[in-house]
Amino acid sequence: MASKKKIPIPQVLDVLNPFRQRKERIMQFNPAVGIAMRKPSDAVKITVFNYNATHLIERTLENVSDVFPYLESNGISWINVDGIRKEEVHAIATCFMIHPLLEEDILSVGQRAKMDEIGEHLFCLLPMMYFNADTSIVEQEQVSIVLGKNFIISFQDDPTRDLFDPIREKLRVASSRVRNGMADYLCYSLLDVIVDNYFVVLDKLAERIELMEDMVQHQPNTKTLARINFLRREVLLFKRAIVPVRELVNGFLKSESDLLEDRDTKYFKDVYDHIVQCVELAENYKDMVMNLQEMYHTQLNLKMNEIMKVLAVVTTLMAPLTLIAGIYGMNFTNMPELRSPNGYFVTLGSMGLILLFMIWLFRKRGWF
Repeated sequence: MASKKKIPIPQVLDVLNPFRQRKERIMQFNPAVGIAMRKPSDAVKITVFNYNATHLIERTLENVSDVFPYLESNGISWINVDGIRKEEVHAIATCFMIHPLLEEDILSVGQRAKMDEIGEHLFCLLPMMYFNADTSIVEQEQVSIVLGKNFIISFQDDPTRDLFDPIREKLRVASSRVRNGMADYLCYSLLDVIVDNYFVVLDKLAERIELMEDMVQHQPNTKTLARINFLRREVLLFKRAIVPVRELVNGFLKSESDLLEDRDTKYFKDVYDHIVQCVELAENYKDMVMNLQEMYHTQLNLKMNEIMKVLAVVTTLMAPLTLIAGIYGMNFTNMPELRSPNGYFVTLGSMGLILLFMIWLFRKRGWF
């Protein structure tokens, strides 16, 4: 687990309402109205890498129609669309003969990760996960990938961020394996980068869990419990998002499509191993957060027991003194001790000796 360091914790009241809204969107999502729920992006950025072992063309396209020539181009084409609008997606789907069902999946929101094989295309949809350090919220972006004979088309929701820069750098190197591979190897590379970033998010969650362990030990209050519940929900939503990715990658392993070369099967197997490990870690972190809740309640019980112990000791110490004071506070005339000139001091001394004796006895027995 990551080393201890100071980590910003969100104010519970500030993040709780947006979290509830996000939870409702995720947990109550209806695929039938997914397209209607999507808001068109303000801007769409289209980049193209056309390459083989000897040449590379890298372009940023102004118009969606500039994508059409790459259907029959030489080499492998990677078309990445940042920002999704119905017009651009429909135009690309029409040109590359992408099935309308796949087009609907690209335009939908909140879809479960899946892999489909329709016609001459392999299609996969999965979440790209990020960790927002300012709010401690796990954010996700839907990524759709279409694999064709000599092309890859990837669609991303957010035009301001992605994880594919390492792949772009490798494509610029003539001797790299991505540059010399086929389209299915590029598809593997995209999946591999996305899955590997899941571990980055898990590391951030692990840091939060470790911080919560310290807070439970030293600050077992209602705010700490609220933060534990917040963290538990983030871990659960993260796990819910990535578990279907295991089936997605397994779909590539089981596929007999001509678009997948036998020599690249081992690479998809490596991604499958990674996602299995990631799911297991997410399950472990979920158990750890549940244990944090139990630890919190245990700390509260221990604190309450300490308070009750102190109260019990004080009550026990005062009981004989209260008894003596009560006896000599009775209004009876025939009480010989009341006429003793030193009776007051003898009584106080006796009470003090009894108190000291009880304190010594309790400490000897280890009661406090």
